Amino acid sequence: MRISEHPGWAVVAAIFGSPRFSAALSVAAIGSALSVHVIKATMGWAGLVGILSTLVVFATVSLVARRKDLDWHGVLPLSLLVFLGWCAITIVWSRYQSSSITGVVYQLTFSFLALYVALVRDLIQIVRAVGDVMRVLLTASLALEILSGLLLDLPIAFLRIQGNLDDGGPLQGIFGSRNMLGFVALIALVTFLVERNTRSVQRGLSLYSIVLAGVLLIGSRSPISLGVAVIVLVAALAVLALRRARPELRRSLQIGMLVILVIGTISAYFVRTRILAIVGARAEFTYRLEIWNQLSNLIDYNQLEGWGWVGLWRPNVSPFFALDFVGNRQHTSGLNAFIDVYFQVGLIGLAIFVGMVGLALVRSWILATSKKSVIYMWPALILIVLLVTSAAESVILVEYGWMFFVMCMVKAAHSLSWRQGLALKPPTTELPRAGS
Repeated sequence: MRISEHPGWAVVAAIFGSPRFSAALSVAAIGSALSVHVIKATMGWAGLVGILSTLVVFATVSLVARRKDLDWHGVLPLSLLVFLGWCAITIVWSRYQSSSITGVVYQLTFSFLALYVALVRDLIQIVRAVGDVMRVLLTASLALEILSGLLLDLPIAFLRIQGNLDDGGPLQGIFGSRNMLGFVALIALVTFLVERNTRSVQRGLSLYSIVLAGVLLIGSRSPISLGVAVIVLVAALAVLALRRARPELRRSLQIGMLVILVIGTISAYFVRTRILAIVGARAEFTYRLEIWNQLSNLIDYNQLEGWGWVGLWRPNVSPFFALDFVGNRQHTSGLNAFIDVYFQVGLIGLAIFVGMVGLALVRSWILATSKKSVIYMWPALILIVLLVTSAAESVILVEYGWMFFVMCMVKAAHSLSWRQGLALKPPTTELPRAGS
């Protein structure tokens, strides 16, 4: 007997296949991904694994229950499958195979949850879910900062909250560091502004959310996030200009903007020292440069295939613990997604990764500038936040950064994938009329 013919399956399908369950599970998946630091700090890795495993089981049953209602054509981008496959293949020659296996499984878990959310929810529903989760987590972050910095005047060590609110920051919230708080607050700010423009939440709640995200972004005093915010603002203005331009002029404007971007990037590289001094990030850049130099020496040993995928660095595994002498800190990443990918999966993996993120950005940019609804700006702006931040933090490779990337990538690919044309449509035939 097939599972679909079992008497109890109708009840299970009715529960797990309902839109309300999919909405709740999507919020739970996004909330769990964004709360990994809190979960690990309070429940440990065992608690996080238990939560993620439960979510995966529920999502699997839900997909089976809704398999006939979902459009599967062009859902999985081939570039994503190739990158995940190459990361898994590196287990073969990895010098830390057990860590590589757990790293690949960890990555696949967040990939599957992101795929589930992208499949069962529309883009506006995803934005609403992200907005609801962000409001709760950012409010909790501000409340704990007030508790630690003003009421108790003591740090909350297990959450890495330093209690600097009375000094104006930097704040860490429940995300472990000021850079991560700034990163999440910036994603939240983009989400809240899109919510406001689509009028999907009440005006008072929208205003509170925008102010909350802005205060925490500034309070984080993260030069990385503040710099990324400027770039995202410029990108948003460019998208709005292209959306209002006539279709026949849009291509010329895009080429002109691309030329300006290239010139601006080259100019910023030559005056990078002055820019770093202005934003107060010279010390952080020097620290990162030292790590990248050390990684460059290690990359030379396995340039083509890499050392093996691991995702989050393991502090007790060679060669990761050998890099802890840089800055006398324990590192969990290479602080640059592209260098990190080059180190872990080699030149082949880096080429796949660059092609994957480039294709995702181009697709999302086309949707943002050509679709009528403002909601299509969200994937493009979130990808820009992820990619620019990943020049100084490897956020796009693991956990909620990877989850946001996969969701945006799948949504963009689903709308513009060439495989949509392969979907077979039943021929429309008319019955012959009587007497013909």
